[in-house]
Amino acid sequence: MNPLKVNDIAPKFSLPDQDGEKINLSDYQGQRVLIYFYPKAMTPGCTVQACGLRDNMGELKKAGVEVLGISTDKPEKLSRFTEKELLNFTLLSDEDHQVAQQFGVWGEKTFMGKTYDGIHRTSFLIDATGKVEKVFNNFKTTNHHDIVLSYLQQQ
Repeated sequence: MNPLKVNDIAPKFSLPDQDGEKINLSDYQGQRVLIYFYPKAMTPGCTVQACGLRDNMGELKKAGVEVLGISTDKPEKLSRFTEKELLNFTLLSDEDHQVAQQFGVWGEKTFMGKTYDGIHRTSFLIDATGKVEKVFNNFKTTNHHDIVLSYLQQQ
């Protein structure tokens, strides 16, 4: 696994959102975007992380940041997740994990003694020119939004 680093150009991608609509990273050109990769919708940790972003969306918008969450879940599951948790940002379906691989966050994981391939929980702040401005990979699901907001407030 080799995640993108600061100043790398974010890979262009097109993925279906929770409503099955195609979303392109280029749709956000000229804006800052927080792309956060998470393992699985509707699991406890991923729900806590998503709700933290939801509850702080006002602050993120004030900082001029859009949010895109990416997992390997199907659009139908993302739609249920969005409705159940009243999420106010876009979730994208990367079923074949191609985008996760391009960002370098797909790789071997171990959970309860089992080894498998999956998404590593990592977030990338992409600047208005399409470059990686900041990589967030040292956080808990409960404080992800605080770490991101703290960084944004220092800018």
